[in-house]
Amino acid sequence: MKLKYFSHSGFQLTTSTGKRILIDPFLTGNPNAPVKAADVEADYIILTHAHSDHIGDSFDIAKRCNSTFICVNELANYCSSKGFNAHNMHIGGGYNFDFGRVKFTIAHHGSITPDNHYAGEPAGVIISADGINLYHTGDTGLFYDMKLIGEMTSIDYMLLPIGDNFTMGITDALKAIELAKPKTAIPMHYNTFPVIVADPNEFKKLAEEKGFKIRVLNFGEEIEL
Repeated sequence: MKLKYFSHSGFQLTTSTGKRILIDPFLTGNPNAPVKAADVEADYIILTHAHSDHIGDSFDIAKRCNSTFICVNELANYCSSKGFNAHNMHIGGGYNFDFGRVKFTIAHHGSITPDNHYAGEPAGVIISADGINLYHTGDTGLFYDMKLIGEMTSIDYMLLPIGDNFTMGITDALKAIELAKPKTAIPMHYNTFPVIVADPNEFKKLAEEKGFKIRVLNFGEEIEL
């Protein structure tokens, strides 16, 4: 499975069978985005919540690619109301798709659409495919149940915010990986706006001093998991 980082909280997974899964594809209006929305393909789009910097370009991409949305019930209903395919889920629930398994977790944040519709609870998501468990925390503050998430699922890759202000900062992100114990952590949600400026290499240095493996991805970089 390949993982590509689009900056902010946006990623693309490409499975060994060629299925493409986007997570929170905020590209247009993102000063760090390495690609345009028109250049991105998706069979599925997973949204962690409904803020504009996470819904991003998902509707334009889904219309062009006939993508299926995967998100919590209220947000899935919102996507359906716009004429898109959607698979409704909710926190704590899992489902087996043709590319692998998806399970939603709690996240401490908010969720309202750009046109002010309530979109249910924000979420993190665990994607299990090609023998790899990837935990995208979504936008969240630190919470102790990250320990439980890591105990119930062996996390190979944990994608977590470090930008502070709206989410965890570096200090809380360090505690988050202590709780979840991922094999590798990848920082996200930083340097998009002035209020979330953070140094991922500082996070990497402090985490490695504690014995954790950190991979800082360049914007646009794709790696084999």
